[in-house]
Amino acid sequence: MRSAAPAPRVIAVVGPTAAGKSDLGVFLAQQLGGEVVNADSMQLYRGMDIGTAKLTPEERGGVPHRLLDVWDVTEAASVAEYQRLARAEIDRLLAEGRTPVLVGGSGLYVRGAVDALEFPGTDPAVRARLEAELDERGSGALHARLAAADPEAARAILPGNGRRIVRALEVIEITGKPFTANLPGHESVYDTVQIGVDVARPELDERIATRVDRMWEAGLVDEVRALEAVGLREGRTASRALGYQQVLAALAGECTEDEARAETVRATKRFARRQDSWFRRDPRVHWLSGAADHRGELPGEALSLVERAVTA
Repeated sequence: MRSAAPAPRVIAVVGPTAAGKSDLGVFLAQQLGGEVVNADSMQLYRGMDIGTAKLTPEERGGVPHRLLDVWDVTEAASVAEYQRLARAEIDRLLAEGRTPVLVGGSGLYVRGAVDALEFPGTDPAVRARLEAELDERGSGALHARLAAADPEAARAILPGNGRRIVRALEVIEITGKPFTANLPGHESVYDTVQIGVDVARPELDERIATRVDRMWEAGLVDEVRALEAVGLREGRTASRALGYQQVLAALAGECTEDEARAETVRATKRFARRQDSWFRRDPRVHWLSGAADHRGELPGEALSLVERAVTA
């Protein structure tokens, strides 16, 4: 293991799903004497293992992984709460002279952890009214309203993600400004090196299809069935997770299992494009190739990038 960086800093490994972020995060943490801090919003949920591609304990290579299995599936996700938890882990590691390696593709969670980002409060009356409208009219109608009020936010939020659409509309109503106007410029609160793992669209699509097949073979349907018994279907956030939403539909008889699998692949490909677009807008991200024919070089290039930044 190499010695830790002389000046502790935060490393963030970002990019679309299936790009290879998790393995790279483990490698960097091993080399830099650090720990991985999860920045995947769905890996915070207990029991959601197969469908979120959580690394197994063996795959973690002896590296502690923080902020996995934090919430029950019935809890609604909160970026503000995640920010509090992530910064506590980052501050602890920096105080110990160790390197926090933030790993995940949830763009707002990454920014919440490392950027000067403050989240507007909530208004229970506004929230209740919007949630009632969501139940009555569906997420598509609210997404159309969001697109008219804040096109950039609508592009970043999936039309089926009712909870995030409601939150964006709530912030717009409370602040009188577009939801994205509440996101400041790219101002970090930590000395951060962001590494984006870049995989060309055709290869990424193939990886996603293969990953979904492996999830089904690993028992995703049984995992969802077990989580349904402890409230997954009632969880506003967890029930909308890719794969889980589709399997719940199959278990309810709304589609076949094969149709659920195919829709999971399609939805994940769409999501990966949104993730890529989000991180491409951040000029601080250093993009490195994660292509299959380049894979052996990615860890070394990432480590060199970190070390150059440390000595710069």
